[in-house]
Amino acid sequence: MEQLQLESWEEEDFNSGEELFEHHKFFVDKGQEMVRIDKFLMDKIANTSRNKIQIAAKNGNILVNKKEVKSNYKVKPSDEISVVFPYPVREIELIPQDIPLEIVFEDEHLIVINKPSNMVVHPGYGNYKGTLVNALVYHFDNLPVRNNEFYGRPGLVHRLDKHTTGIMVVAKTEFALTHLAKQFYDRTTDRRYQALVWGNIEHDTGTIIGNIGRSLKNRKLMTVFPDGDFGKHAVTHYTVLQRFGLVTLVECKLETGRTHQIRAHMRYLGHPLFNDIEYGGDQIVRGTNNTKYKQFIDNCFQLIPGQALHAKTLGFNHPMTGERLFFDSELPKGYQDILTKWVNYTSNFYENNFTF
Repeated sequence: MEQLQLESWEEEDFNSGEELFEHHKFFVDKGQEMVRIDKFLMDKIANTSRNKIQIAAKNGNILVNKKEVKSNYKVKPSDEISVVFPYPVREIELIPQDIPLEIVFEDEHLIVINKPSNMVVHPGYGNYKGTLVNALVYHFDNLPVRNNEFYGRPGLVHRLDKHTTGIMVVAKTEFALTHLAKQFYDRTTDRRYQALVWGNIEHDTGTIIGNIGRSLKNRKLMTVFPDGDFGKHAVTHYTVLQRFGLVTLVECKLETGRTHQIRAHMRYLGHPLFNDIEYGGDQIVRGTNNTKYKQFIDNCFQLIPGQALHAKTLGFNHPMTGERLFFDSELPKGYQDILTKWVNYTSNFYENNFTF
């Protein structure tokens, strides 16, 4: 079995969210002698290698005074150095498992998959088996390596929550991993989700801006801090696709990639995701309390195990060819069945001249 060498950090940071980038920043001392930047960073960043730093430099992930530099750049006193790496993860035994993968695209550099619901992306406490990473380890042998050991989260440059379905890209080489990580960090990828939310959203289009950080009451949940006193800057753009009176289907375009961003932002807007267990969407938020309606909602909830959120499209540049790639996926059957139920329910209301 392979072992991952992990750094110690908060369990909740490992178990959830999308943001997978470590941004180092250093201010060089005035008395610093001139040395190559790869050697300088080797001494500054724990658990790294010169090869990893050189690949980062080649991909433009190392900046000095806000300009990209090569690995042979000589560090000077008072330089401001910024570095972007994919995060490392905890030390966990990776168990290869023959779990079916829906592969949308694959070459020697990367693989694009359509993740099902009820699948955790990577192993963690309570989820050592049955994850996407377990399936990937079985699927291919040559994941990004470092010192003959698996590199960090094997090939992952972003992730989806357990019950969120849809398109994910996974790197198969360290070069591809670093290149894709830079694209996500620079926000040059195009990520669009479809979410079914409670309530009738007032405007057809809109933008939600609000810092997202760990809830001060429950560290497993994220919350919005509109005054910016906590959390990280987060921006979600949304467009209404279909209205059902009591729920609304929206497309969300991420400008940033914070943990639970769409789920937290929509709850903050007063429209939690349909059947979102953690954020209050798994109960009747809009509608009546009569028995027939309750049964209808319960029947909808039974069709999917968690929030109605699907990563429908993903666009990025291929790390080797530079070609712009774009992938699209259909909504899962359970999600489609819920929408069909709402179409029928809404039609019945209109036919009987009811109002929402």
